[in-house]
Amino acid sequence: MAIKIEETPNPNARKFTTDSLIFRGDGSVSVMPGQTSEHAIMNELMALDGVDNVFGFQNFITINKLPNADWEALAPKVEGLLSENGY
Repeated sequence: MAIKIEETPNPNARKFTTDSLIFRGDGSVSVMPGQTSEHAIMNELMALDGVDNVFGFQNFITINKLPNADWEALAPKVEGLLSENGY
């Protein structure tokens, strides 16, 4: 399965799009610091060092990193978690 990583207008955010559906329905899912989600993947992503918050809808998740985090180190970890979870 392929995971496409896209830059966004926000340099601290990247969009990770998968070939498969991550979230069913028409509602979005977001997790801010100190929160948890009913979706395990969102909690796993929030636990990564450098992640500030996450937003997901259908087949993509947008990761917002902390300003001092580095995409070169963080993006492969996000991609790995998505792959490990079958996305």
